[in-house]
Amino acid sequence: MRIGQYEVSTVVTSRFGLDGGSMFGVIPKSIWGKDAVPDSSNRIPLVTRSLLIRGGGKVILVDTGNGDKWDGKMRDILATDPTETNLTGALAQHGVTPDDVTEVICTHLHFDHAGGNTRLEGSETIPTFPNATYHLHRENWEWAMSPTEKDQGSYRSENWEAIAENGMFSFVEGEDGILDEIGLRLTHGHTPGQMHPILTEGDTTLYFAGDLFPTRLHFRLPCIMAFDNEPLKTLKEKREVLERAVEEKWAVVLAHDPDCEAVNVAADGDRFRIEKEFTLD
Repeated sequence: MRIGQYEVSTVVTSRFGLDGGSMFGVIPKSIWGKDAVPDSSNRIPLVTRSLLIRGGGKVILVDTGNGDKWDGKMRDILATDPTETNLTGALAQHGVTPDDVTEVICTHLHFDHAGGNTRLEGSETIPTFPNATYHLHRENWEWAMSPTEKDQGSYRSENWEAIAENGMFSFVEGEDGILDEIGLRLTHGHTPGQMHPILTEGDTTLYFAGDLFPTRLHFRLPCIMAFDNEPLKTLKEKREVLERAVEEKWAVVLAHDPDCEAVNVAADGDRFRIEKEFTLD
């Protein structure tokens, strides 16, 4: 998809699994289990999907997925195998190397969105993208520095320490946008300062949903992950985003759905539904 000066694609950087009950919150398994079939450990299949944005002399990556720094125990818990699907391999399919990337936009620092920010070289953890500026909202940085007992397991410092030490972070303030032609919306229910990049040209708007709508099954308003710190705030944010997405016919990119890349949504009374599923190609 071309939007303004940018060519926009999606890349799947890992495949993994998380507990279905945690992913769907108050929605019972008898409902979500019909569309997201869990394994024997109650994990549902998920992906980490990033945006690759190229143009104007820039190669921009939105989120970096789980990365490959996991030990054997965590690979088993997350049902992930970086030797099969990984960040560098996904970028290579688009002719992009880590050295080519000029900007990394971190929607937030949870491990499944920022794990690929760094990699191991021997026993040393180094930035995966040595020539990139990493953009992060200051509110999320401050939260990651002191998370609560509820969400501290999602914030793993090995995913950002080397970046901070090398002075590679650029902190975003407010909703002023990130780069040329890349706007920004914030949500705070999942975690403070989650950034949602937006690209617009004419009647075309692309919105990266991150963890506000992780899969196509999360457009039901009460379907809110147990991982969210403030679910009632998420509920309000979902409704506000969906109303605008319907009115302006946004293309909503899903970060974790294994089978659906992007959707248009429609109103259905006081609810919302998917009108069309599509890819950005």
